[in-house]
Amino acid sequence: MYVPRQIDVYDCLKHKSLFLFGPRQTGKSYLISNILSEFRVYNLLDNEVYLNLSREPKRLEQQIQPNEKIIIIDEIQKLPFLLDEVHRIIEKYGIHFLLTGSSARKLRRGGVNLLGGRARSKALHPFLFTELKEKFNLLRALNIGLIPSIYFSDSPEEDLEGYAGCYLKEEIAAEGLTRNVPAFSRFLQVAAFCNGQMINYTNIANDAQVPVSTTQEYFQILRDTLIGFDIPAWKKSQKRKPISTAKFYFFDVGVVRYLQNRSILKEKSPEFGDAFETYLAHELKAYVDYNSLRTLYYWRSKSGYEVDFVIEDILAVEVKAKSNISASDLRGILALKEERKFANYVVVSMEKYPRTVKGIQILPWKYFLAQLWGNMFKVVR
Repeated sequence: MYVPRQIDVYDCLKHKSLFLFGPRQTGKSYLISNILSEFRVYNLLDNEVYLNLSREPKRLEQQIQPNEKIIIIDEIQKLPFLLDEVHRIIEKYGIHFLLTGSSARKLRRGGVNLLGGRARSKALHPFLFTELKEKFNLLRALNIGLIPSIYFSDSPEEDLEGYAGCYLKEEIAAEGLTRNVPAFSRFLQVAAFCNGQMINYTNIANDAQVPVSTTQEYFQILRDTLIGFDIPAWKKSQKRKPISTAKFYFFDVGVVRYLQNRSILKEKSPEFGDAFETYLAHELKAYVDYNSLRTLYYWRSKSGYEVDFVIEDILAVEVKAKSNISASDLRGILALKEERKFANYVVVSMEKYPRTVKGIQILPWKYFLAQLWGNMFKVVR
């Protein structure tokens, strides 16, 4: 089943070459086959293609056709040195390349040519509410996540097990990112229980039984492979002194549930609220990335006030998986509102209808996402 994606890869390629990174099975190859099927593709997972180009990189130039404008190389991290040839072809012929992969880590660590600013870089996220539309089911999304192949699977639990067991452990090890699979496996489970929390490397290292330096390295692996991302603290508040420690989120709420070994979530449970927040983190991170905005932040004061997510100048968002928002739920966002730094203050909720209290918009989650992806929130200039 083809689902149109929010990211416009073809439009990006009209202007410049593009690195498109994303965890496996987020739909990079499927996007290519449906949107860019008219262009030549070198899939480096194909053993014959891999061997031919590894032995003779100049085949790329030899196979250029008259008036060819776009060439695609899938899984570029398999042959990092090929980027030297790509660089030369861009300079000589003006051809734009789409270069996809699951991680830029192997490219950076090898010190290879990243095209010297001749290519933009984008991340492909799992499915979004605005992409799935009527096919979106919140409870299904919170339980099995939004990785395309898993969301539409007839056996999602088995596929989640395969993804977490095979890819997140063995394949990361096979890429040479870590060789100690048992230690990395322990770390993954501990890190999953810290999802959405401020990072404390020492505590996580103790629980995972690995050195602090190894824990820091493992977190960097998750960042580089886009399996997780930091949400840094917003530190510009003046009325209340802010905390500066970052939070960490996994890229997919279903993967988090599996790694935590939790049973199926039910509405109104404490776990449902945590999963709902992680899902909103996914939507907001994708919105920031796809629109080339500044980093997604969170805010917390040392006196205990907190707002889950902020997009600088534009939006402050508190997430509450509740059908009745009370005055106590507004304490954090009202405190932040005193700073007068954002154009919009929103509580995303399970309420049925939108309403406004003391300048705070209390919005049903579907309504909020429609407003977000419709770019309906005003921007401070």
